[in-house]
Amino acid sequence: MKKNIKNIGDIFYYTLIAITTILIFLVVYSLFNVGFIWSLIISLGIGAFFIYTQSLDGTSDSAKKLNRLSAEKEAFYKSKGMTKEEIQFFRETMHTAKLKLLRLEKNLNGISKLEAIEKRNNTVQLSKSLFKGITAEPKRLHEVNKFLYVHLPSLTDLTDKYLEISQHEVKNKSTFDILDESASTIDEMCQLIAEDYVLFKSDDFEDMAIEVELAKKAIERDNGHTQSIESEEL
Repeated sequence: MKKNIKNIGDIFYYTLIAITTILIFLVVYSLFNVGFIWSLIISLGIGAFFIYTQSLDGTSDSAKKLNRLSAEKEAFYKSKGMTKEEIQFFRETMHTAKLKLLRLEKNLNGISKLEAIEKRNNTVQLSKSLFKGITAEPKRLHEVNKFLYVHLPSLTDLTDKYLEISQHEVKNKSTFDILDESASTIDEMCQLIAEDYVLFKSDDFEDMAIEVELAKKAIERDNGHTQSIESEEL
């Protein structure tokens, strides 16, 4: 079902590109009077650019294909009472999260400012621990919707943008203001991920701030070295 939705979305997108290309051709040919051949070249060039950018977006978080489901892992999922459709949805969801988390880890270690934020919040360790917790209890997937669909993707995108802007050769006051604001937002998002971890791990708690700090310290204490999720089987 999910695959069909994706295919319908692709059909709609490429149909829209085709219509847009035709409209561009008509506008250029009728209004700018540059000739039929040049109008055709310009419109096709713009259409090709749209298709190229779509192909980049489609491979950004799916460059690595999901491995084939092993018999052992399939038995594990079935022991949890999961249907074939639920297993496939869970694996695809967690595969996407895994790629985003690996990219986030790389981003947070890519520049000193982000490294400081990561060290203060222990975001990567908390995220990896949460990731492992979800894979161990797949039926609780619905409990981490905010982490999987909002906080993790948003934080990954924010760090992408921060690194991109920080690499600009020429920076002015506006650029530094944007970087400062982005860093503050990244810090806040890291706090939200810490709260996601606490909510998943704690059935009952009284003070979120205290629980978050305890979670950070516990992860730091229990994991002296960075956990790896690259080989985590889904």
